[in-house]
Amino acid sequence: MAAASFTAAKFLAPVAARSGGERAPPLPAGASSSSFARAQRRGGAHHPRLRTALAVSSDVLAGNKAAHAAPANPAVTREEALELYEDMVLGRVFEDMCAQMYYRGKMFGFVHLYNGQEAVSTGFIKLLNQADCVVSTYRDHVHALSKGVPARSVMAELFGKATGCCRGQGGSMHMFSAPHNLLGGFAFIGEGIPVATGAAFAAKYRHEVLKESGPNGLDVTLAFFGDGTCNNGQFFECLNMAQLWKLPIVFVVENNLWAIGMSHLRSTSDPEIYKKGPAFGMPGVHVDGMDVLKVREVAKEAIERARRGEGPTLVECETYRFRGHSLADPDELRKADEKTHYAARDPITALKKYIIEENLATESELKSIEKKIDDVVEEAVEFADASPHPPRSQLLENVFSDPKGFGIGPDGKYRCEDPKFTQGTAQV
Repeated sequence: MAAASFTAAKFLAPVAARSGGERAPPLPAGASSSSFARAQRRGGAHHPRLRTALAVSSDVLAGNKAAHAAPANPAVTREEALELYEDMVLGRVFEDMCAQMYYRGKMFGFVHLYNGQEAVSTGFIKLLNQADCVVSTYRDHVHALSKGVPARSVMAELFGKATGCCRGQGGSMHMFSAPHNLLGGFAFIGEGIPVATGAAFAAKYRHEVLKESGPNGLDVTLAFFGDGTCNNGQFFECLNMAQLWKLPIVFVVENNLWAIGMSHLRSTSDPEIYKKGPAFGMPGVHVDGMDVLKVREVAKEAIERARRGEGPTLVECETYRFRGHSLADPDELRKADEKTHYAARDPITALKKYIIEENLATESELKSIEKKIDDVVEEAVEFADASPHPPRSQLLENVFSDPKGFGIGPDGKYRCEDPKFTQGTAQV
């Protein structure tokens, strides 16, 4: 059996256990039933690390009542645990501050917060190298923070200021940072997946044709998107393309169970999104997205697999957002008992409990981290508030590919700098 198929079998092996029943996992592309059985006998179908990825509570995988058995030894070192905790707390505190600033009129347009989903961003992105890429959605602030974009740059962008990571022209839904290889937040669902697929193709081209990649293998791209996107055509097209070319990409579904106000269970013929991976010949994995250690375990395997040139993986992280779809959403469609159920499974609270129980850090040490993050976010707000707005001359920059085109007059100055430029039109 080929190495790629054997790895796929390891990824797919936990599926039967999670789905409650005796059915066999779907076969990887190109694998016969006899070869897959041989892989199971060799132990490939019972990978000990992946078995810890089982969901504790799932609205998608009905019938799974098994409790998670903690590993004998801590899954992370002290340093790793504190890094995870700090990143998750940063995401939560930052988003809570965004809500305050939005309601005070400091931010405009739609602002989508990430509260509750921090385990997914932290569990995946903190495993990346600087050269690896992240492609996000409109819920992108925390992805940017996890990738290393400074909190002050993200906050200034949300304030629409010139010191923001997009000079105030992107706003909440369009975070971008070339130095951090954050390739953008995208307002329309599915819109970022082709961009991520292209980035993964570029990484493979650099590695195989230009011989420019580093010694550790290919640069990896993470494509984040939600459950609602998985009924979109671009999702299927890019899964096919990525598997066809064995691209170094991980498709990360942040399944928070609701596409705005539409329940995932009502809108999808088969709500188990991870099963769409094997249909294209790639591994599909479902993981408890409220547990950063489980997410991290699956993410590590998927990222390493992509870096080795073994192709893409589809990972469904079942998670939950603690706020409405956006800050303009009164959040009246989700039932109170459902929200209470997931609030009790807060990923930050769970990690904090784990760290203390495993004697990785004391409560006072964790409080010091929380205080540090409070100071970072407060400073970010002060910086953003004091920063200047973008100049009018910036209005048409990065709009026209021809610098001598519509945006620049014969005198070499931007047309929008002419006071008469906007006469007869809406105020700019």
